[in-house]
Amino acid sequence: MESVLAFVIGVVIVAIGLAISIGLHEIGHLVPAKLFGVKVTQYMIGFGPTIWSRRRGETEYGVKAIPFGGYISMIGMFPPAKGERAKEDSTGFFRGLVQDARESSAESITPGDEHRAFYLLPVWKRIIVMFGGPFMNLVLGVLLFGVLVMGFGLPQTTATVGTVSECALPANSERQTCEPGDPAAPGAAAGIEPGDTIVSIDGVPIESWEQSTAIIREHPGEQLDVVVERDGDEAALEVTPMLSERYALDEQGEIVTDASGEPLTVDAGFVGISPTVARVQQPVTEVFPAVGQQISGVAGIIFNLPQRMVDVANAAFGPGERDPNGPMSVVGVGRVAGEVAATDQLPFVEKAAGLVGILASLNIALFVFNLIPLLPLDGGHIAGALWEAIRRGFAKLFRRPDPGPVDLAKLMPITLGVVVILGAMSALLIYADIVKPVAIF
Repeated sequence: MESVLAFVIGVVIVAIGLAISIGLHEIGHLVPAKLFGVKVTQYMIGFGPTIWSRRRGETEYGVKAIPFGGYISMIGMFPPAKGERAKEDSTGFFRGLVQDARESSAESITPGDEHRAFYLLPVWKRIIVMFGGPFMNLVLGVLLFGVLVMGFGLPQTTATVGTVSECALPANSERQTCEPGDPAAPGAAAGIEPGDTIVSIDGVPIESWEQSTAIIREHPGEQLDVVVERDGDEAALEVTPMLSERYALDEQGEIVTDASGEPLTVDAGFVGISPTVARVQQPVTEVFPAVGQQISGVAGIIFNLPQRMVDVANAAFGPGERDPNGPMSVVGVGRVAGEVAATDQLPFVEKAAGLVGILASLNIALFVFNLIPLLPLDGGHIAGALWEAIRRGFAKLFRRPDPGPVDLAKLMPITLGVVVILGAMSALLIYADIVKPVAIF
């Protein structure tokens, strides 16, 4: 029962955090729109039927039934058609979409508010209004990563021994357990125990696990004097690293392959010990690199999204496993949050850090995703405003008539296609997150 309650608490925490993130995203649009004089008729969290709403001045604030997003309604999103009479083309579905968008935009403008239409704003103001939402998610992401990096700290290996192998497994073996006939691992034979902190190796003071590993790898078959700290006292041990063949790794820790794609191997010393991992609080200068790394990761997922979705489909409808670094729906994110909160494999601090990390990553994902230059996303409106600035700039440069606002209503057929694709991907991800969820433990 306790684990079920913890699971529910984890899901609720992330759900509330996501709702707050969406609400602040829309405030990022709302505030600059009102400051620039645009009439905002609605501020809504969610989609579908309205659960609750209240009007304050000219704006209705409310919550809707489907909590997968939010929006604000600004009057005059699209300019009227230039040189055309408003009419419905019953023979063209796509032309009908364009005309419907224009008519809806025109109908939103009440008498006396014609000057408060969104499309009348200067380009730079429209960019600020549309960028305000993603910017709020970026700010939230930076703040949450600040809490994670400076408050909880980042996982780092320490010079303290975590585990000691009883035996030396065959080189590059996938076997995880010892069998009769396997030689004893040098670390266990030398008397190294879990919890020992390596002080020095052959007289060289050890400050990091990577430093100790480098020395061990470079001295196969040679006896090394190792000093460890155990229960407050120092103990002198003698360790002879075993000659072992290991995969060659590059600077990023990836296996190096030859021209034919076969992995390369190198001779290296092996002792059979692994480090402990502890969270180490970092300075403020490490926050932005962490945010940048997350932005790069999300951008990489979006760039390779078609292949990623194929992989998700193969896993959902086949025997394969889900990629833990692949895309997930809000259902999958909630499930991961619940599992983090409910697991008994992590201490409370790690659970709290995990939930903060999930919310931080969600906000960075919202920031990057909303900047994709496609309607109906914020990036589509920003791209349209930038194109308008370029057109007007060239017209001014070559002394041509002002071309006027860019008619984004013409892109409604593409917008419909984007909505359909996003809906299909969401449905696939939700299905996959139910039948083949990402395994994190």
